[in-house]
Amino acid sequence: MTTMRCMCGVDTHAHVIPAEFPRYMGSSVPADWPSMAQAHACHRHVMIAGKIYRTVSDLCWDTGKRLADFLEMGIELQAVSPMPELLSYWLNAGDAQQLLRYLNDQIAGMVAESGGKLTGLGAVPLQDVDLAIAELEYIVKVLGFSGVEIGSNINGRPVGAPEFDPFFEACEQLGACVFVHALRPAGMDRLLGPAPLQQVLGYPGDVGLAAASVLTTNLMVRRPGLRIAFSHGGGTLASLLPRLQKGWGVFPALKDSITASPREQAAKLFYDTLVFDAPTLQHLVGLFGATQLMIGTDYPFNFHDHGPVASIDAAGFDESTRELLLQGNARRFLRGSHAR
Repeated sequence: MTTMRCMCGVDTHAHVIPAEFPRYMGSSVPADWPSMAQAHACHRHVMIAGKIYRTVSDLCWDTGKRLADFLEMGIELQAVSPMPELLSYWLNAGDAQQLLRYLNDQIAGMVAESGGKLTGLGAVPLQDVDLAIAELEYIVKVLGFSGVEIGSNINGRPVGAPEFDPFFEACEQLGACVFVHALRPAGMDRLLGPAPLQQVLGYPGDVGLAAASVLTTNLMVRRPGLRIAFSHGGGTLASLLPRLQKGWGVFPALKDSITASPREQAAKLFYDTLVFDAPTLQHLVGLFGATQLMIGTDYPFNFHDHGPVASIDAAGFDESTRELLLQGNARRFLRGSHAR
């Protein structure tokens, strides 16, 4: 196995926050409309509903500083998407579209500054499927993005819910990849402890349920050309899948409603490598296939993988698998001008 330092990694899970948010173009500013407040040094507070949601550094919007970190991380190309809380599904759809258009244009500016080192995953107001499809067409046809980031649920509705099928049909037709990120997870009332437990424990559960909803509604059977990925290694799906596969063979109702093997459907999804554990990464490759895992870092937030190439090397894969995880799978997922 080769463990030499590389600058070949393709990161599919990294986030952007603009240096400033736009003024609301209307008569009454929504309570959840975000704003920025000065914090300290190169940091600012993201303010939502009058409270500090997160304190972030200029790595979120400074393209030059972001690219300077690529050497240590071993990254050659990074797909950037908005901080998930900015997806704003809880806003009026028209208000959300106004905010998301600004975010998408900001991402496009960073991509243009990057000299080919960044590609965009935009945001759409999925609370209104028609508006979402219109914004999807803008980010693909006008901005040239690789695809779109969506939340693991849209105001409590899982991504596999039938009302979102026209959106996924549009993604398939446009060749836009879809990256599913945890957002406002279910089960927070069952967590005891400080707020960061939402990210640590809540996120994987919601991602796992989102991925399961795709399997139980046969999305990949209906949309075989769709490229859809799940953050945080697919969350809890790796533990849920054997039970779902077994139940599919035991319960006639599941056999009738799920038209293809859950395990076979899961092998058509993509997953990032952001699991912070070599044995877990080995298990995911064994379960989902060496062709379905790709680097995800959650850059530039504190809870991110600072050494994604080293994380893959620690799992001891053969050179062919290593190359797929470092870049091959991600380039196939992103496709477009970044495919080889």
